Amino acid sequence: MNLSAFRTASLVAIAVLAAVLISWQFGLFSPDGRRAGSSGIAKIGGPFELTDHDGRLRNSAEFQGRFMLIYFGYSYCPDVCPTALQIMSTALQSLGDRAKAVQPIFITVDPTRDTPAHLKEYVKNFYPGMIGLTGDEKLIKAAAKNYRIYYAKAPQDKSKPDADDYLMDHSSIVFLMDRKGRYVTHFSHQTNAEAMAKMIAKQL
Repeated sequence: MNLSAFRTASLVAIAVLAAVLISWQFGLFSPDGRRAGSSGIAKIGGPFELTDHDGRLRNSAEFQGRFMLIYFGYSYCPDVCPTALQIMSTALQSLGDRAKAVQPIFITVDPTRDTPAHLKEYVKNFYPGMIGLTGDEKLIKAAAKNYRIYYAKAPQDKSKPDADDYLMDHSSIVFLMDRKGRYVTHFSHQTNAEAMAKMIAKQL
């Protein structure tokens, strides 16, 4: 290997190592998203003010004193959302009375179709006491941004972007927030109910 090639290879190796160290520092390799060597409090979450499935305005501050188990999705989701909400429900049911310390919350990313009345019927399919939240596009976008949730409308017929027949592309993550509304950990779509319940139980 000549000197020029050696220098190039060395620079590439240093760049890769730096990228790995930065990723590790910010928790990208951590299963719960926590930054190594930190207090464990990630910059995920924040205040929200949305309308619940009974048409009442709800503020995130009113849930302080309880843990929050939050999922962003939409009621017309064909499989991912109902599966995630069912896993949440099963995990909470397995906790018995301890689950009273946890408030499950479903925040829609499709406020156009997910009206309070529609959400009221939808959340009945899951854990008793689950709250469905909706609001105008601006408020939903702000809440999703605080939780680093991606979502976008995906028309079934791209030639008709305004048609009612559409899906929503979105992140599928369940967040566990502590009694002060601070991020504790998150669960991916691969997390089963048993593992979720075990992690929640450790915090109670």
